[in-house]
Amino acid sequence: MPKLTKNLTNDLKIIKTPLFPKNYKNSLKGHFALLGVGGNIGDVLRRFEKLSFKLNSYKDIKVLASSFILQNPPFGYEAQPDFFNTLFLISTSLTPKELLKRVLMIEKRFKRKRSFKNAPRTLDIDIIFFDKMNFDSKKLWLPHPHWKERESITLPLVELLNRKKSKKISKILQKLLTNKKNQDIIPPQIKR
Repeated sequence: MPKLTKNLTNDLKIIKTPLFPKNYKNSLKGHFALLGVGGNIGDVLRRFEKLSFKLNSYKDIKVLASSFILQNPPFGYEAQPDFFNTLFLISTSLTPKELLKRVLMIEKRFKRKRSFKNAPRTLDIDIIFFDKMNFDSKKLWLPHPHWKERESITLPLVELLNRKKSKKISKILQKLLTNKKNQDIIPPQIKR
């Protein structure tokens, strides 16, 4: 997979490939969700590519856009390789709980093992936003409680919001960000 890289800092690197970043020509129907995707075991870039095809293979999920890939250092447990992270904006007819069940199934299919908190992983998929929904349960929190603290989410999100070739993508993301829980905590680089 051909790629272009750009160093932001000593620790942060932007990676672009034919699929990252990309706007897809899928229908803008149903609910909108933002998925945060990460991994640091094996050929993560190839796995992200396979994931984009897998998500689009479902009748009830369609990828609308992907961000660039950000290579960044691990947090929590630091004795592991750098992480690669990206975002997928999707449309779906699934409910939040159904989407969570689906992404957990996909993680398992991609050999995700949950050995300990912040452990190395083949694939991690988090639901960052789902429409403007606020939701708190044992397994799902919407919006994701730590999204605003993570450069692995905020930097690719800024790129998606500022994508000049797709005002529709930007408008959908603006709606997701208008959730009341986000109003006072949106990082300055994302406020428009």
